[in-house]
Amino acid sequence: MSTSALRLEPVTAANFDAVCAVRVRPDQAHLVSPVVKSLAEAYVHGDIAWPRAVVDGDEVVGFVMGFFDIAWNPERDPADIRSGIWRLNVSAAHQAKGYGRFAVRALTAELRDRGADRAYVTWEQGPGTPEPFYLGLGFRLTGETSGGQTVGVLDLSA
Repeated sequence: MSTSALRLEPVTAANFDAVCAVRVRPDQAHLVSPVVKSLAEAYVHGDIAWPRAVVDGDEVVGFVMGFFDIAWNPERDPADIRSGIWRLNVSAAHQAKGYGRFAVRALTAELRDRGADRAYVTWEQGPGTPEPFYLGLGFRLTGETSGGQTVGVLDLSA
């Protein structure tokens, strides 16, 4: 990983195929939706979705999508506006090289720049769960579930 060439880029016509080609390991496929589904969700939820390619030099190594909760759930208390990580996929060939950590840190920096004081993420439990990854980055369990997934929160005010 070359940290000087590592960045998040918008998904464009030029990198679309490479972004869609990002595949996690087969044993992780049940834990995260494919990138193409994320891009479809970003299309229909364009007011809140923030999809980005994780790029190292000229190579797409992953995908991350944030959400900026403007009006996601109109029944929620306005004081409980939530933003965070909607999806994170790191290519199987590029895992355990720091790309996931970079993507989370870059996305949470964007959230902080937009005024968020917390970042939320959900994950599946079971074999291969990303829970240790997120807890290692400072996320804490909220005690909630969303769609059967565990909810974590990271304090961005520190």
